Amino acid sequence: MNTQKEKKKRSFPTAYTVLFIVLIFAAVLTYVVPAGSYAKLAFDGDNNMFTVTLPDESTQEYPATQETLDQLGVKVDVTKFTDGSIYKAVAIPGTYETLESKPQGPMEILKAPIKGLNDTTDIIMFVLILGGIIGVLNNSGAFDAGFASLSRATKGREYLLIVIVTFLISLGGTTFGLAEETIALYPILVPVFMIAGYDAIVCIAALYMGSSIGTMFSTVNPFSSVIASNAAGISFTNGLMFRGAGLLIATIITIAYIIRYAEKIKKDPSASFIFDQKAEIETKFLHANKEVPEFTIRRKAMLTIFTLAFGVMIWGVSSQDWWFMEMTTLFLGVGIIICMISGMGEKKAVDHFVAGAADLVGVILTIGVARAVNIVMDDGLISDSILHGATTIVAGMNPGIFSILMLLIFCVLGFFIPSSSGLAVLSMPIMAPLADTVGLPRDIIVSAYQYGQGLMAFITPTGLILVTLSMVDVTYDKWLKFIMPLMGIIAGFAAIMLLVQALF
Repeated sequence: MNTQKEKKKRSFPTAYTVLFIVLIFAAVLTYVVPAGSYAKLAFDGDNNMFTVTLPDESTQEYPATQETLDQLGVKVDVTKFTDGSIYKAVAIPGTYETLESKPQGPMEILKAPIKGLNDTTDIIMFVLILGGIIGVLNNSGAFDAGFASLSRATKGREYLLIVIVTFLISLGGTTFGLAEETIALYPILVPVFMIAGYDAIVCIAALYMGSSIGTMFSTVNPFSSVIASNAAGISFTNGLMFRGAGLLIATIITIAYIIRYAEKIKKDPSASFIFDQKAEIETKFLHANKEVPEFTIRRKAMLTIFTLAFGVMIWGVSSQDWWFMEMTTLFLGVGIIICMISGMGEKKAVDHFVAGAADLVGVILTIGVARAVNIVMDDGLISDSILHGATTIVAGMNPGIFSILMLLIFCVLGFFIPSSSGLAVLSMPIMAPLADTVGLPRDIIVSAYQYGQGLMAFITPTGLILVTLSMVDVTYDKWLKFIMPLMGIIAGFAAIMLLVQALF
C-alpha cells in the first residue's frame, strides 16, 4: 500500500497542470519583459486601402500601392496583399515602441482559459462532432470488426503501418499543414497499432511526428512556406529544393526511429515507456472483454463513409480554402448518415453520439488552456517585445553563425507563438531584412523559421502535443522520454541543412 501511495505521489502532472504552469510563467513574464509593439499593416479589400494600426492603437489609412509598401519599408509585392496571399496584419520594420506595462495578474490568468475556449470554438465543435461519430462507430461494433480485419491483413508486416501512416501524414503536413485534423485519427488508429503488438506511443509518434516533420519541412504549405515567403518578399519556390530534400531525409530518419522503438517493445512489452498503463489503455481502446463482431456490409459501409470523409476533407482544405467551419459541417453530415445506417435506432444512436462527444470534453479544456497562454502574452504586450529583442542579437554576424542562431531564435519564438501563420506575418517583415545585412538570401530566414518552430512543435505545451497526449491518456514526461533523442537528431540535421543552404 505504501508503494502505491508513493507511486501516486510521484506521478507526473496532467496536461492541464502543465499548461497552467506555463500560463503562470507567461503571466510572470509580463511583469519582467518590457511591454511594446510594432505598428501593424493590414489590407482592407472593401476599400482597397492599407490600414496601419500604430502601437498606441490609433489607425492611419494609405493607398494600397507598391509605393506605400516601399515607403513603410515592407519589402513585399503589393499583389501578395490584394490577391489574399497575405491575409493577416504584418509587422512594419522599424516601428517598435515601448509601451506602458500591462502585467497580467490572477484575474487575467483565470479569465484567459475562458477566452481561450471562446477563441477556439471552431476547433471545439470539430472535436465534439468527431467524438460523437466515434462514439457511434465504437458502439456499433464497426471499429472492432474493422480493426480485427486490418490486423489479419498486416500480420507479419506490422511495420508497414508505421511507414504508411507516417509517410502519408508527413505528405499532408508539407502540402497543406495537416495537424489539428489528425486528432480524429487517434481513436481509430491506436487500437490498430496495439493489435499489431505496439504501444500507444508508436501510434502517437507515427501521426504526430508525421505531421510535425511534414510541417517543419514544408514545401508548398500555404500556412507556413507560402505565407512566410510572401511576408519575406520572396517566392515560396526559393529554398524549395533544400526543404524538399530535408523533408525526405527527416521523414526517413523519423520512421527508422519509430520502427526501432516499436520492434523493441514488440519483443519485450516491458520496455514500453507506458508499460504501467498497458492494461488501462487496452481497456479504453481495445474493448478486450467483447467478442469481435462480424464485419458485416453495414459495418463496412459505416467505416467506408467515415474514411472517405477524410479524403473529402483533404481535398477541401488543400484546394477549396476549407477550414474548421467546412470540416465540421462535413463531419456533421457524415455523422447523421452513419447514425441512420447504424441500425441502432434513433434514440440509441443519439445517446452514443452524445456520449462520444462527452468523452472528449477533457481534450476541449486542454485546447482552451493552451490558447490562454498566447492570450496572456498578447494582452500583456510582450510578444512583439520578445521578437524585437531577438532582432538585436543577430545584426552584422558571420553568415554561418547567423543561420544557426536564427534557428535557435525561432525555436524560442515558436515556443511563445505556436501559430505558424501568426509567427510568419509577425516575424518575417522584421527578420528577413537581417539576412540582407550578412549577405545571405532571405529564404534562409524562411527555412530557419520553419525548422525552429517545427522543432518546438515536438514538445511545446502551447501547441498540439498536450491535446494529442490527452486523447490517449499518456503523460507529458513519457512523451519527452521518447521524443528527446529524436528531437536532438532532427535539430542537428536542421542545422546542417541551414549551413548547406547558406553555402549554396
